[in-house]
Amino acid sequence: MTGVEGVRAEPEQDFWVFAYGSLIWNPGFAYKSREPARLRGYHRRYCIQSKIYRGTADAPGLVLGLEKGGDCEGIAYEVAGQLRSVTMDYLRERELRTSVYHETIVGIETRDGRAHVAYTYVADPAHSQYVPINEVGAIVNIIEQAAGTAGSNYEYAINTWSNLSAFGISDPAVERVAVELMRRSQRA
Repeated sequence: MTGVEGVRAEPEQDFWVFAYGSLIWNPGFAYKSREPARLRGYHRRYCIQSKIYRGTADAPGLVLGLEKGGDCEGIAYEVAGQLRSVTMDYLRERELRTSVYHETIVGIETRDGRAHVAYTYVADPAHSQYVPINEVGAIVNIIEQAAGTAGSNYEYAINTWSNLSAFGISDPAVERVAVELMRRSQRA
């Protein structure tokens, strides 16, 4: 294929997306491969009020965000270069809808030691939907009551934990929330 003024156009290079929450089990885009990866310098935390997907304006849910500090294991998706535009448009519509996340380019490392550059979405601590809550009971109280256009907040929490576990990824904070949610649902 020939580009402008006879210059040969190179196909777009494949690229990577780092997932740490619902993108793990519901990516919504086509990918070539996926594998566990580590992101250094950020950690996963329930810190984002969800007023659309997992809650409403009147009863917000609580979803995960990336915060500075520590490490985060998640899933890296390799996406074909020719799908860059459609994939990034989809991700921006999904993740940047309320501007609570910043699209960020980060370095990740897959378990086999390969380094990649990836897109991910980092929580904006200055945003009104950013609500860092430390107490597991308070997190669970919010999650077990909330639902939005994408389903229940309970489903989000359980799916995230179980899919992390399926990839051999341990996140004690996510696990504590999931275990408490399941414990409470068995009492009901």
